[in-house]
Amino acid sequence: MTRLSIPAHLATWGLAMTLLASCSLRLPVHTQPCQRLEVRQEAKHVRTPQDPDVLVWLIADTWHTGMVFPYDWLLESGFVPPPGFGNPQYVTMSWGNRNAYSPEGVNSPWKMFRVLFTPTQAVMEVIPIECNVAEVCPHQRIWRKLVSRTRGPALASFLNQCSTRGPDGRPVVVCASSWGHGIQLQSRHPFFIPRVCNVWTLQTIECLGGRIHPWLALTANGLIRQAEKPPNDFECIWTGDCEIP
Repeated sequence: MTRLSIPAHLATWGLAMTLLASCSLRLPVHTQPCQRLEVRQEAKHVRTPQDPDVLVWLIADTWHTGMVFPYDWLLESGFVPPPGFGNPQYVTMSWGNRNAYSPEGVNSPWKMFRVLFTPTQAVMEVIPIECNVAEVCPHQRIWRKLVSRTRGPALASFLNQCSTRGPDGRPVVVCASSWGHGIQLQSRHPFFIPRVCNVWTLQTIECLGGRIHPWLALTANGLIRQAEKPPNDFECIWTGDCEIP
């Protein structure tokens, strides 16, 4: 092997290892039966008979993505909320670095260095919504999709495993949400590059039956391009202040 070919060989080997490690990019959780707590009585928006499909939303700004779900569906599927969370019609949920969700944000070179190059504390933000999603999130880009109600247990299992549980079996609350009147739950998994907020979102879409390539979904726009294509088929209903370049 010549000296000139060594860098190319190493680059090829590195790329191959990166592709083979795509599963490790995801948060290390596994679909499993939910350990249910007595939370069903908290639901108040129950439809009888239940619709076979449920409407969910994907929301995004320039960099960050999240999801919006009917709260009753999460509860009936086994999602374990923090105590006293209330009975909203919907919840918007996302995952990310704790500093980025703080009022001051990532406001110093040291914080930026830590976020980019070291594992940092992560949280899952859960915010109640009582009215039309587009009215609550007018500055976000918004997509929607009908999914089978039977996808709920897989989604609830993933969401439950994202958070640290306290002695009562409920997720641990870190502080209030960065907006709205929600909360931030302590994550079991650290945030680091490239395991970013959009990786969490792609895993929720996979729980709903979608297929997303993780290394092509590290940016919000990369995730959205895949979310709009079959078999994911999310429909854009609001462009907000951001356009996909």
